[in-house]
Amino acid sequence: MRLIAGIDEAGRGPLAGPVMAGIVVLHPKRIIEGLKDSKQLTAIRRIELADQIKRDALAWALGSATSAEIDELNILRATLLAMTRAYSEIDMELDQVYVDGNVSPELPVSTRSVIRGDQKIPEISAASIIAKVARDRYMVELDSRYHDYGFAKHKGYPTPTHLRALEAFGPCVEHRRSFAPVRRVSQMHTSGPSS
Repeated sequence: MRLIAGIDEAGRGPLAGPVMAGIVVLHPKRIIEGLKDSKQLTAIRRIELADQIKRDALAWALGSATSAEIDELNILRATLLAMTRAYSEIDMELDQVYVDGNVSPELPVSTRSVIRGDQKIPEISAASIIAKVARDRYMVELDSRYHDYGFAKHKGYPTPTHLRALEAFGPCVEHRRSFAPVRRVSQMHTSGPSS
C-alpha cells in the first residue's frame, strides 16, 4: 500500500499568532465524507471533520512557526518551517507528499506542490481542516490573555475591529511586526505623539 500524505497551512494572512501546518495520511478503508478546503466549511463542520480525521486517519500531525519566527524568516519560509515540523512528527515511511500551493518544503520524500490542492486532493483538504481548527483554538486561548484585541472573533485577521484595537493598544507580543499594518502602528506607538 502506497502511503500518501497531504500538507497544508492555516494562518498566513493574519497579523498575529502562529502559522500552523497540518499533515494527514488518510486510511484507504475509512472514507471521510465532505473533505474540502477548510475555508469553505462552517466552523462547526470543520471541528466535526477534524475530530473524525484524527480518529480515522492512518496518521496526522501538526507543526507551527511563531509570530517571532515569521518576523525573523518571512511568512513563506516560516510556513515551510511549520510544514517541515509537521512532517517530522509523522512516524512512518511515506511514498508521496502533496503540498498545497506552489512551493514545497524540502523533505526526504517525493514531494509535489499542487495549486488549489485543498480543493483537489483529500489528504490536503484534511490537513487544511486540522490546521485551521488547531490555529483557531490557539487564537481563542490567546484571547483570554490579550482580551483587548478580539482574537477569539477574528483569529488575528486584519478586520476593522482588529485594526482599531491595534491602533488603540499597540501590538502585543503575538503580533507580527514584519506585517505592514503592525509595523506602522508599532512605529507610531514607539515614537509617541508628535510635538
